[in-house]
Amino acid sequence: MGTSVDEARKAERLPLLKGQKALVTGANSGIGRATAIGLGRMGADVVVNYVSDADSANQVVGEIEACGVRAYAHEADVSREDQVVGMVSRMVEELGTIDILVANAGLQRDARLTDMTLAQWQKVLDVNLTGQYLCAREATKEFLRRGVVPEVSSSAGKIICMSSVHQIIPWAGHVNYAASKGGVLMLMETMAQELAPHKIRVNGVAPGAIRTPINRSAWDTPEAEAKLLELIPYGRVGEPEDVARAVAVLASDLLDYVVGTTLYVDGGMTLFPGFATGG
Repeated sequence: MGTSVDEARKAERLPLLKGQKALVTGANSGIGRATAIGLGRMGADVVVNYVSDADSANQVVGEIEACGVRAYAHEADVSREDQVVGMVSRMVEELGTIDILVANAGLQRDARLTDMTLAQWQKVLDVNLTGQYLCAREATKEFLRRGVVPEVSSSAGKIICMSSVHQIIPWAGHVNYAASKGGVLMLMETMAQELAPHKIRVNGVAPGAIRTPINRSAWDTPEAEAKLLELIPYGRVGEPEDVARAVAVLASDLLDYVVGTTLYVDGGMTLFPGFATGG
């Protein structure tokens, strides 16, 4: 009896994702960087996807390897089908399989509706939405091939779609970005419905205002940050690590019964703070 209790307690102290293989897209900066490092700290081997700035990607790899797990960087444009197929194929060859996909790669090309070019519209949809579809499709093929390995995870695979509060909050001047994230919501929920019978869990994470390079102008001066905080009931701007921790727990068996759900990591931004005093 004592030995069983000791073994159970020891298991509880093991990293949540020990032995699992994770792919994080857009992982050389911002939320992707923090997420890739966070998964490594939780025991996962990690593929660090990037499309530019190899030096930063390799720095992330170094931080992950310092956690005692495997990692490597892979350059691929997630909007290119051939590059996504090659990226996942290489991962299966080098690491044996894939257990976790964090479809994080995304960008903005902002303009008012009448000023927005078709190229700006298409680029954002190609990366933010089509990129998630392509990565999820290729990861799912491996999940289905391998099935559940109980000693690794209760599920055959986990897909986490990185979205935004703007999947439900309209955002004037960013119609392409908001449309892409609205699409991510329905992509995530539909994949979750289709794949749950195969023991594949699909969920989303929707960050609010996070201190990353993509939105530096919104927080890098005291005046800008004060204005931003008017939208955040919790009273602080989020950090990439806030999102990384949410992703790690969502990818673990601790939340094995969570399917087709979006976890908002937004300090309450989606609570419509403008109505806190009666509107």
